[in-house]
Amino acid sequence: MQKTEQKIVQYLNEAHATEQALATVLKSQIAMSPRGRHRGGLETHLRQTRDHANRVERRLDELGHGNNLLQAGVGIVETVLGQALALGKTPLDLVRGSGGEEKVLKNAKDACATEALEIATYTAIERLARSVGDEQTEALAKSIRSDEQKMLDRLLNEIPALTEAVVGSDVRGNGSYDITKTGAADAVRDAGESVSETARDAGSSAKRTARKARKVPGVAQTEGQLKGALASEGDLAISGYGKLTAEEIVDKLSGLSQVDLAKIDSYERKNENRKTILSRVTSLRGDEPWPGYDELSVSEIRAVLDEGDEGRIKRVRTYERSHKNRAGVIEASERELAKA
Repeated sequence: MQKTEQKIVQYLNEAHATEQALATVLKSQIAMSPRGRHRGGLETHLRQTRDHANRVERRLDELGHGNNLLQAGVGIVETVLGQALALGKTPLDLVRGSGGEEKVLKNAKDACATEALEIATYTAIERLARSVGDEQTEALAKSIRSDEQKMLDRLLNEIPALTEAVVGSDVRGNGSYDITKTGAADAVRDAGESVSETARDAGSSAKRTARKARKVPGVAQTEGQLKGALASEGDLAISGYGKLTAEEIVDKLSGLSQVDLAKIDSYERKNENRKTILSRVTSLRGDEPWPGYDELSVSEIRAVLDEGDEGRIKRVRTYERSHKNRAGVIEASERELAKA
């Protein structure tokens, strides 16, 4: 492969990795955003971003990228790094800020910076391709750059309205953020995850609360793993982590969520790499009984168990015995299984 083509392939690989990483970030931001104009723009751009990644990949194939092991290796590295950065940031998208309105605003500001980076990336590709006479790559870069510029303009236009929402919530005490109307809640509902609407009148309010809460997926273990690679000691769920012995840390692990376990696993491997801690974390790692389980209170879990799904009850009992070991949950699961 000629040097000019190698350079184009290098830049296209960087762009492809960025598009894949951006898709992950956009999904997390959509999950946090309520229905409306801003989320609609994010959803549109997510579709564009996936299309951009496919178009760049096709151009790489046309250039024979897949036939060159060295360049293919570079592409894999670029993609992994890009996705790691995006996934490492995703949990921050979900929890940053004092309230829902501020989370959405901060994510929009970050999105502006990401769009500016993409515009710069495709501007460089466009100029490089023009300089070496690659008209197809030049046209591709110009087209995608135009989409990124439109998205940046749209985001900048949304910033004032999103800021006003923060003022209403944090300054005037008139919050408008409703987690049950976010992309995460809608996505799960659209996927068909529902529960019986024929619950008994007694405790129906608690059941509705539990249904809404469990429809919001928790942060994936993978995100916790990657966040741990970027985390400082202060980001860990165990206070004073660096001052504790391995045995003291092991004693505190069972009460942690899957996200926090994954984060500690990654952090520990990056630093002390103590086998006693890593072995215990591994034994505790596992899928939650349902997405968002770790974020629910005992009363919310009891309300779900009261619906009588035997398979779900067994998953809860097994998970609780191995992890949080909350007496209230275990007793409720045993009681419901006795009825089944």
